[in-house]
Amino acid sequence: MDTAARARTAARETVADIEPPALRAVLLDRLETTSMAPGVLVLVSATGRDSSVAIEPLLDRAVGVQLIYEGLRLTRSLAHEEPWTDVDDTEIDADLDILAADVLVSRGFSLLATTEASAAAVETVQAFGRDQTTRRETATDDAATLDRNLEADIFALAVRAGVTAVGGDPSEALLGDAAAAAREYDNELPPATTVLTDSFRQRLTDPSTGDGGPVASSVGDP
Repeated sequence: MDTAARARTAARETVADIEPPALRAVLLDRLETTSMAPGVLVLVSATGRDSSVAIEPLLDRAVGVQLIYEGLRLTRSLAHEEPWTDVDDTEIDADLDILAADVLVSRGFSLLATTEASAAAVETVQAFGRDQTTRRETATDDAATLDRNLEADIFALAVRAGVTAVGGDPSEALLGDAAAAAREYDNELPPATTVLTDSFRQRLTDPSTGDGGPVASSVGDP
């Protein structure tokens, strides 16, 4: 089983106990089709620094980042489309989606709570809230940039979660590379194999970029 498939299976198993069944189905459907790039990025960031590390102990970190991303991505979609304005089955689906977003983020947080990436995970969600509030309340030409901050921050979070899992501390340059890589895609993230190009993998695994300062993304901005 390849890395993306292992991460996808682990993510789906993490929400397999959710009730009611209709909500569980929403969660499983999203995780069946989404790009696993954030979760795989966690794994590659760790194994690239320490090729001897086993994948299994890293899966909780990978799934944590993936679930937070899926929950925030769904929240962003709901905020833009506002499907609850239609009083029909669409409103019922929207209610399930809102619950699904909450479950995804909370489950993701629980998996990262005891890791070195826990504070960054909180900051990622806070930054997302600020960006979406600005987008909604302020006339701006930067709506697309504000939206894409989510992917940039999630990629930085993924690298932090992976590098710290093997005792490293990601540099500002490395986190900036990760954020920049996320901004290369305008719409949906492509599959992990497309995102993790040879050049990107090389930057992730270069020991000279291992130690350094703060996250070079919108996380933590005022």
